[in-house]
Amino acid sequence: MGAGTKLRQILAQNGLIEAMAAHSPLSAMLVAEAGFDAIWASGFELSALYGVPDVSVVSMTQHLDMTRAMAERSGLPVVADIDTGFGNAINVLYAVAQYERAGAAAVVIEDKSFPKVTSLIADGRQEMVRIEEFQGKIEAARAARRDPDFLIVARTEALIAGLGQGEALKRARAYEAAGADMILVHSKQKTPDEVEAFVKAWDGKAPIAIVPTAYPQMTVARVRALDKIGLLIWGNHAIRASVQAMRETFAQIREEGGIAGVDRRIASVEDVFDLQGMARVKHDEKRFLR
Repeated sequence: MGAGTKLRQILAQNGLIEAMAAHSPLSAMLVAEAGFDAIWASGFELSALYGVPDVSVVSMTQHLDMTRAMAERSGLPVVADIDTGFGNAINVLYAVAQYERAGAAAVVIEDKSFPKVTSLIADGRQEMVRIEEFQGKIEAARAARRDPDFLIVARTEALIAGLGQGEALKRARAYEAAGADMILVHSKQKTPDEVEAFVKAWDGKAPIAIVPTAYPQMTVARVRALDKIGLLIWGNHAIRASVQAMRETFAQIREEGGIAGVDRRIASVEDVFDLQGMARVKHDEKRFLR
């Protein structure tokens, strides 16, 4: 079964896909351990992992390699955040073929210009491409995929750019007409009201995807009550949790002048060995090393 088929089956069975962000094979394995349906291969998280701004600095190769590794190690369907598609429709043709070959289940492409600026930054540059240009990207993505179950998710940043619900709906309808399997609508408002209004006004057939990072009041129950949402992405919590945990641990070691205090509250070495599969290594050594 292809990764896209698996993702579509989850949606059909559960009515909603819950994807958690990850930025490495280890974080992807922890997403699977926690019981989420899918991995969100977040461009923001990977940029943060490399310590660079989320402004199209991380290359397609870097993101693609990490997506492949996360798919292999987690066993979950991966929804790849490929920003603007790394260029124009010609770049999208190449990118989609590569991500499908790498084991991704879906790609999300947004309608901002390349290079993009991260959506939630205050007063950030949010330049949109023409609707017709983005329709060409969607059509290119559909032409490039081999498996018809591989999902093409069109992300509109109209609300992020302050263009209003009318423009967001206009773009979403145009993107569905171009063949998008799902529409992602993003907002940086501090409450769910803007996104909920969009979802209620949506008259297309394509399911909606949301990323409620800025409006944490949005819960799974609230999403299900809206009925039209098919993909719920917890967008950047893995990297934020990692930053906080490392800061607290490092500060405690500096303050106490040793590791005895932190050793009791962090993962054990044996826990990490389990994640790495060291028991299998020991088994294979006994079997094969002579």
